[in-house]
Amino acid sequence: MGKSQETFGKKEREKKRKKKKEDKKVKAAERREGSVGGGLENMMAYIDEDGNIVDTPPDPTKKKVINAEDIEIGVPARVKEEEPSELTGIIDFFNTDKGYGFIKDLRSKEKYFFHIKGVLDDEVKEGNKVNFELEKGLKGMNAVNVMKV
Repeated sequence: MGKSQETFGKKEREKKRKKKKEDKKVKAAERREGSVGGGLENMMAYIDEDGNIVDTPPDPTKKKVINAEDIEIGVPARVKEEEPSELTGIIDFFNTDKGYGFIKDLRSKEKYFFHIKGVLDDEVKEGNKVNFELEKGLKGMNAVNVMKV
């Protein structure tokens, strides 16, 4: 007769594998019994008229009627604001050697760059009150047509 092919180690590994499989089945059964799920109705969530998530269905009497033509799709057209063509400001800084400076707008308190080429009067210096127009430059808005008041 031949010797059995099953050794002690093989038998122990087989026992461990079977025990693990049974433990897994027991845990799955416990989870099923202890679950609170309760079906689809327990899983449903609704949004009320204020945008909050609730578990009760919305009240049909509070339903709002929306006209489809009132819904705007996309970005609404911008209304062109009338900006005065001439602004008033004070020269905050001026470098006579390099020919540039900054004007502080009296209304918005913003500073705008200007170059001597954009000055209509011959002499301007720091502290002068000036009228100017704005033009889009490479690094932002630039003051042009600068005139002393």
